[in-house]
Amino acid sequence: MDYFTCFGEVLWDVFPEEVKMGGAPLNVAFRLRKFERPVAIISAVGNDVLGDRLLQYLDDNLINTAFIQKNEDYQTGKVHVLLDTSGSASYEIQHPAAWDHIQLNKEVSERVERSKVFVFGSLACRSPVSKHTLFELLKVANFKVFDVNLRPPYFSQEILSKLMSSATFIKFNEEELELISQKFGSSFTAVEDNMGFISKTFGAKYICVTKGAAGAVLLIEKQFYYNSGYKISVKDTVGAGDSFLATLIHNLLSNIESQTALDRACAFGTLVAGSDGANPEIRERDILALMS
Repeated sequence: MDYFTCFGEVLWDVFPEEVKMGGAPLNVAFRLRKFERPVAIISAVGNDVLGDRLLQYLDDNLINTAFIQKNEDYQTGKVHVLLDTSGSASYEIQHPAAWDHIQLNKEVSERVERSKVFVFGSLACRSPVSKHTLFELLKVANFKVFDVNLRPPYFSQEILSKLMSSATFIKFNEEELELISQKFGSSFTAVEDNMGFISKTFGAKYICVTKGAAGAVLLIEKQFYYNSGYKISVKDTVGAGDSFLATLIHNLLSNIESQTALDRACAFGTLVAGSDGANPEIRERDILALMS
């Protein structure tokens, strides 16, 4: 059982000068496949040219598309990406889109049940159809990785509670951790205290918090690991967190020492932020050079 399965939005990131394929599940799957992990995506596209191009791209990159449904009533998703002067991204997300209507069926349930790791986020819960499918799949999933990935206004305290209670591993950015901890009654201000609060409240054994240029903190069963970040000239932050997460999961499940796994994940995320788009080619020598 070495399957990896990602669930949720697949779409086109529309930049001022160009369009690129994206969506957190696609970005995580792309990076996992670069590590030669067998990976599939459960999602939906429209019966349109953009959907066909997206499926072809995934096929070309040896990502399993058998569980990406075609929807006759809704278009393939788009997101307008806005970059500020520092390269930080904000998003205007098309609604509704095909990925809001991911249907539950026997095939997707069996795929998740066979998968070693199931990766999901909060955004797919903005619609009743995909939310229902996700909640049902979480009942049969094994190692469940929740990439919080908040996109206002598409989340609620009730949904976050359900998703965190189901997760084995939760990844936040620093702002998400602070916001969610406060929503659930934490009086703490320190990152480590809030990570402990979330772990104790919801039962997740693994908690990771990314801190942008300041690196990341990883909690595994009461043991903390730290990386203080790597310096790079940022081009855009789109997909940096997704590559970070994929790298961290891949390394932890390869029995690489936890500190090294975190360091490599931070290096990967940094190099993506220093490149254009969510899925640039990253070479091993670039990782080693940055880490040294």
